[in-house]
Amino acid sequence: MRIGIIGAGQLGQMLGFAAGKLGFEVRFVDPSSKPPASVCGKVIQSPFDDPVALIALAETCDVITYEFENVPVAALQHIDGLAPIYPPAEALSFSQDRLTEKQLLESLGIPLPAFHAINSRADLDIAARELGLPMVIKTRRLGYDGKGQFVVKNNDDFDIAWESLGDKPLIAEQWVAFDYEISCIGVRSVSGEIAIYPISRNVHVDGILRTSRSPLAEERLSETASGYVHQLLDHLNYVGVLALELFVINDQLLANEFAPRVHNSGHWTIEGSATSQFENHLRAILDMPLGSTASRGHAGMVNLIGDIPDAIRTQTPGVLHDYGKSPRPGRKLGHFTVIADTAAECDELVDKIDKSVNQST
Repeated sequence: MRIGIIGAGQLGQMLGFAAGKLGFEVRFVDPSSKPPASVCGKVIQSPFDDPVALIALAETCDVITYEFENVPVAALQHIDGLAPIYPPAEALSFSQDRLTEKQLLESLGIPLPAFHAINSRADLDIAARELGLPMVIKTRRLGYDGKGQFVVKNNDDFDIAWESLGDKPLIAEQWVAFDYEISCIGVRSVSGEIAIYPISRNVHVDGILRTSRSPLAEERLSETASGYVHQLLDHLNYVGVLALELFVINDQLLANEFAPRVHNSGHWTIEGSATSQFENHLRAILDMPLGSTASRGHAGMVNLIGDIPDAIRTQTPGVLHDYGKSPRPGRKLGHFTVIADTAAECDELVDKIDKSVNQST
């Protein structure tokens, strides 16, 4: 069995490692000369939307998946019928446009912050009256890790926001003073079997995920988030792993966005779950029985951004995942996972490691 993966970054690498444990071969398409996943399988070095490369991938693989949500939908449609493609292109299409994504969530009755489409400078004034200030202006497409965003705090910011982002389709979102952020990761197989991982509590720094901790004791929040993920998986006839990010406000949840792929906030599942999100993604797209998502203890994950300090390489206890990427400010180079018997022990370890990372970046 050979699995084709569009994208050969760190997510492709972790999918490749999971495939190897299951006894499967992987093949990638990626424009980089030596991407992280090249240690796992052959890489067809070509742009993600190159029809010749994608046809070559589809014709030599039993199933196709992807590691990031900015794969052009048209590129997938070009190879439709050559091999099964999961997750489905419809889910990818919704997630690529923040407006259609929010309209989907709203249609399913999943609560989310108020929003307004921005098609002109005048729309900014209308959005401000409807949403209030501050509000967040985002590009509808291609933004990630805090990119393509502008916080409008007062009237003086309108022209600056428009000059910065106005050449692209935009969306305004209500500013939410949330208590903290969580994510809920679910997986659905070709046959419709669904499994949900325990929710994780996430902390972002400068728009980039810094830490995740799971499981949380808030049972009601877990049940609510799980229900929302079930709705998305079934409505989209989804296959594979999907992550839903949410804001927690008192005891309420507001959806932020979903990702149709394995997710950074689920990296802790490699050591912290009976079955990692990466293995379950492969099981889902191959229509194998899904593995247990039960926790193996209290797990914490720290992203290593910009640099991997030497102290982390000798840190115990825990497991270092080095993606093999060159250091660069703002770049995710690896992550470090710890497992503990109690939430308090896990928090202590995560805080210690996070402090070390922050001091050296």
